[in-house]
Amino acid sequence: MAKYGKSASKRVESAMRRKKKGTLKSGSGRKVRSRKQAIAIGLSEAREKGAKVPARKSSRKTSRKTSRKTSGKKR
Repeated sequence: MAKYGKSASKRVESAMRRKKKGTLKSGSGRKVRSRKQAIAIGLSEAREKGAKVPARKSSRKTSRKTSRKTSGKKR
């Protein structure tokens, strides 16, 4: 069974074209230069429209907090 739907791939395709053209913007309003970031934006747009896309992985905030606690460095 396919992981992503056709409409999701169309959204990612569109985001990649906009990136190449220079019109794709990130959340902060800056131009997107990273290929990975363009794909992430395309998938996010697909999720909003209800396309078949797997759910996001767990939040990175929790992993950062635990890594700071275990690092042992004091600031």
